[in-house]
Amino acid sequence: MAAKEKEGRTLAWPLMGVAGMLLIATTYGMARFGVGLLAPVLVAERPGLAGAIGIAAAGQYVSYGVAAATAAGWVDRNPRLGVLLAGGTATTGCLGIAAAQDGATFVGAVLVAGAGAGFASPALVRVVDGFVPSARRALTQSVVNTGTAVGVIGAGAVASVATRAGVAWVVMAACCAAAGTGAWVLAVRGRAPTGRVPGAEGPSVQGLVASLSVPVMAAVVAGVGSAFVWTFGPLLLAEGGVVAPDDSGGLWIGLGAGGLLGVLTGALVDRAGLRRGWVLTAAVLALATGGLGAALATTGVVLAHAAMAVFGAAYMALSGALILWARDVRPEAGGAGTSLLFIALGAGQAVGSALVGGLRDIVPPTALAAGAGAVCLVSAILGALPSTHGRRRVRARAPSRHPAAPA
Repeated sequence: MAAKEKEGRTLAWPLMGVAGMLLIATTYGMARFGVGLLAPVLVAERPGLAGAIGIAAAGQYVSYGVAAATAAGWVDRNPRLGVLLAGGTATTGCLGIAAAQDGATFVGAVLVAGAGAGFASPALVRVVDGFVPSARRALTQSVVNTGTAVGVIGAGAVASVATRAGVAWVVMAACCAAAGTGAWVLAVRGRAPTGRVPGAEGPSVQGLVASLSVPVMAAVVAGVGSAFVWTFGPLLLAEGGVVAPDDSGGLWIGLGAGGLLGVLTGALVDRAGLRRGWVLTAAVLALATGGLGAALATTGVVLAHAAMAVFGAAYMALSGALILWARDVRPEAGGAGTSLLFIALGAGQAVGSALVGGLRDIVPPTALAAGAGAVCLVSAILGALPSTHGRRRVRARAPSRHPAAPA
């Protein structure tokens, strides 16, 4: 009996890692970032939505932040509820986008879709810590985080084969429902933490912000810089004649393929430490954004695809570093800390989307790309600032086993 139980637990944590990756894939790569991915096709099919793209993208980051902030108060005690809400809101939002014909309905549906990702990340941090042996947690968190890349590849594939944008969003809604159900069933049947967790009973916002002040600042600025590519990259490339609107899916497949390298985040942090790892990834993010600007200037399609792939790799590693940073500084409240840092990233993306949306008709896209790249470089500098909290050199291995988290 003991051997069977041990074998079941050995199989359970890899399954939870895959399920978590798929939930991130659908809530982030499809429901959230799919808005920018499918913007060229949506605008071509429904011209009335053109003016709402920037507003919807900025609003989605806000709804994402609200969901993550809401989850921060209870997700470390009840991560299963977060998993359920993640799948439900992402599915509902995708269906709403599929049906939307006017700007107001579209924006409302996008707001609902964006909430799914806000619930998913902090919930999965706690679920994974509850399932996975301590020696494998950092690796598993990195694998789960690369779900965004997997979802972007999937959304790009769907966009490439779907005859209409509405059909693509219905397919992605079905994927969100399946992934959410699978992750929730595993969390319920497994040993995900429930009830009150010693040391995680509602960490104060002030305490979290104080202990994570450096990554919070760096994440906000990185969000501002990265919004250029996430929200407007393919649309601007299509408008500039670099790619045809119907071929924009290939750009996202390239971004997602590059993003699969985010699984190496744990190894990068283990070798370089969080700060130097952050500086490297943010600098590469800046380089990729500048490369997209160069592609716009030269109408270089190969350069555009290469820049998107490098951007994907840098962004996934950067967001994975935020998860490891939160868990290192506040191991007793990893879900809440992740919520805070991802709220900061999303807040920056909301600001960046609004700025680019307001400026893109009056500022050349190449100048916008250069500005976004410069902002990413500022984020690299901020991430290197000293802090009185956390260890000077952070190892990628997970923190010591949480009292409520079985090995």
